[in-house]
Amino acid sequence: MDREKYSRQVLFQPIGAEGQERLLGAKVVIIGCGALGTTQANALARAGVGALRIVDRDYVELSNLQRQMLFDEADAAENLPKAVAAERKLRRINSDVKVEGIVTDADSRNVEELVSGFDVILDGTDNFETRYLVNDAAVKLGILWIYGAAVGSKATTMTVLPGRTACLACVYPELPKGIHPTCDTLGVISPAVAWAAAIQVAETLKLLLGREEDLHGSLLACDVWKNRFQQVRPRRDPQCRVCGARQFVHLEGGGATHVTLCGRNSVQIHQRQPRALDLAALRTRLEQFGPVRANPYLLKCLLDPYELTVFPDGRAIVKGTQDPAVARGIYAKYIGS
Repeated sequence: MDREKYSRQVLFQPIGAEGQERLLGAKVVIIGCGALGTTQANALARAGVGALRIVDRDYVELSNLQRQMLFDEADAAENLPKAVAAERKLRRINSDVKVEGIVTDADSRNVEELVSGFDVILDGTDNFETRYLVNDAAVKLGILWIYGAAVGSKATTMTVLPGRTACLACVYPELPKGIHPTCDTLGVISPAVAWAAAIQVAETLKLLLGREEDLHGSLLACDVWKNRFQQVRPRRDPQCRVCGARQFVHLEGGGATHVTLCGRNSVQIHQRQPRALDLAALRTRLEQFGPVRANPYLLKCLLDPYELTVFPDGRAIVKGTQDPAVARGIYAKYIGS
């Protein structure tokens, strides 16, 4: 261990030299590498958490840079997948840490494999659909996980110890009804992101060091603009579908779905079965319809007024619509159903 690198952290009595060694042997998986995920990953890499897996389906755009701290203008210009850009940055930040960026969408087909073997799962997602999926997987596999969200100036987080504390389904048995604010409708400011991620990372360090007595044990919420704080201690529901009855309906969902992406007028399209695409051949085909840009990870074609981004596994993002039917039609027309 490079003692100088972690010297200020080692001086913190609850960690110390023994705790730092423990962190270097720990493994954390982050689902989603947007605002929360980049902040979490940056802090954990600098803290010397030995292995980080970062899972994300999206690519870097200029609109991300205001709050997604691992990315820069060059990443956006190259249209790098967020998981790839994050891995590159983190490797330069701390060579002690084994960083693995995975460009994929966490869904019912792969989420258990993505999180198995890790000590803690961190929520860096932007939608409840994926959070319910992660909650199912964490409870089923007995993996600690930490929920987090940030929209506008508000942030929320909760730590879940499967079988011992309330899980996400105890608190939100069903998707909250009504119109949900998103980054796309309300925006988001980086201090709200930083607050949620800081609490998530602090809780992660406590868990990795075996200091569960120091966990906050609450559903914490903060409006950093209005200076309002809320702390609720949720009770585990013995009748909870997930942690009580152990019914993991989200893991039985049959695969991926069409998802409107936060902060983007866009829809993600999945095939039920992954398909290997030859991006070079697809580029030749699409160049007759509009300008095409490509890198080893994705291909992007401008089909005015839409923009089609295609990944090697057949997944695609159609920008310029929030209607899944329109997105499916564009996918079928230019890639095939």
